[in-house]
Amino acid sequence: MNVAVPAKAMLSQAAAKGFEREIAKYPLEQKASAVIACLAILQGEHGFISPESEAIVAEVLGMPLIAVHEITTFYNMFNQVPVGRFKFNVCTNLPCQLRGGQHALEHLCSTLGVEEGGTTADGAFTVQKAECLGACADAPVMLVNDRQMVSFMSDARLDELVSTLRAQEQADAT
Repeated sequence: MNVAVPAKAMLSQAAAKGFEREIAKYPLEQKASAVIACLAILQGEHGFISPESEAIVAEVLGMPLIAVHEITTFYNMFNQVPVGRFKFNVCTNLPCQLRGGQHALEHLCSTLGVEEGGTTADGAFTVQKAECLGACADAPVMLVNDRQMVSFMSDARLDELVSTLRAQEQADAT
């Protein structure tokens, strides 16, 4: 199966192959079921989901553009703007709030010198609120880069995490 590439946008060869692989998992009349996987492929290439990326996915999957946009904006794993190399999603839902979630968010923002939703000037860190991450007993919790859950985030543990990631950033730069 060849993925039809929208005339107004370019889809890399790797992304097109990824789309084909994901779409093949579903009956042809249900290819829209591959929407999250296709968005993840484009975010993996570009670092965020632009309106052009949404249009590509909508056209390839035969979906209304608004349906793709609703998915992009519903899931906090999809970035609608460029983010730092390290993205912190801090749970601020009520159970985490009661166990220091808002304090953890404020501490990170203060430590990194950004407002909630902001990215550090060097492009290394983005700090965002997140809805329930499903680990209430381990609160406060957060996700790093939408992949690694970290729990019981005291000020000291947050500072240690930032220091470790800064060191990793510097090591990667050399």
